[in-house]
Amino acid sequence: MTLEFLQPVIGDDMAAVDRVLRESLNSDVALIRQVAEHIIGGGGKRLRPALLLLAASACGYVGRDHHTLAAAIEMIHTATLLHDDVVDESQLRRGHATANARFGNPASVLVGDFLYSRTFQLMVGINRMRVLAIVADATNLIAEGEVLQLLHAGDAALDERAYFAVIERKTAKLFEAAGRLGSVLGDAPFDREDALARYGMHLGTAFQIMDDVLDYSGEAAEIGKNLGDDLAEGKMTLPLIRALALGTKEEAQVIRHAIEGGGLTDFAPVVAALHRTGALAYARERANAESAAAASCIERLPASPAAASLLQLSAFAAQRTY
Repeated sequence: MTLEFLQPVIGDDMAAVDRVLRESLNSDVALIRQVAEHIIGGGGKRLRPALLLLAASACGYVGRDHHTLAAAIEMIHTATLLHDDVVDESQLRRGHATANARFGNPASVLVGDFLYSRTFQLMVGINRMRVLAIVADATNLIAEGEVLQLLHAGDAALDERAYFAVIERKTAKLFEAAGRLGSVLGDAPFDREDALARYGMHLGTAFQIMDDVLDYSGEAAEIGKNLGDDLAEGKMTLPLIRALALGTKEEAQVIRHAIEGGGLTDFAPVVAALHRTGALAYARERANAESAAAASCIERLPASPAAASLLQLSAFAAQRTY
């Protein structure tokens, strides 16, 4: 399943968002332009800005502020990627060398800071306090999620409750903010705003679960990163949590050793344990449940191309292979 279905609905808007992104990244400092263009020009699904554009359209918004807000959301996401790759010492993203691998850690951190500050300059231009409040709250919770993930690195005792607490902050919160911002632009009543925000939270959760599944079952060329990166970084994700709960004593020992040691020497036996225990299938089921929950949140939206695309997007999050 691909995202081609979005092109007829928001293709022109997404092109406008890309123009805003590139204009916003203009700087007299050449290194800022180079690093920012490296990661933003490197592709990506642009799911968060797409969600904001679709939510705005579904709520009847007419104007151009949604382009600015969608670009700002993508810039926040990009800043988190820059910082994530430094923390995780990642070398590959979207099939290309990470910014930190190419330009170094200091440049990646500082350009990430630049992107955050430029985001809030864009927010001020919208001149709506509610918009500022939503973005400020989201970025704060995302930072909490990053710190929580860092604290749990190498922690084989992480359970499902703690796992979901991390991904709700780290990933799903920005999706939630995108859905809420689009509805706020459209001056939607609170019940519709709340529905689109909850849709975003479930969508982001499904998306992250599938990210964690694909780290053990995807194709490196398709997902744009090395398989086993999560294991090498000591991340206890949902498939591992499930396999640890259901596996044999030997399998549990292998998983704990891999997480606590942060190496890839155990990758093959860990993957074998994931398959034998049905842990990958279980995680996919959880992703499908989040996808269904997202769809149920918007079942009362008035019929429109944007509403139909939101339903397709919820299915994509749980069915994707990249």
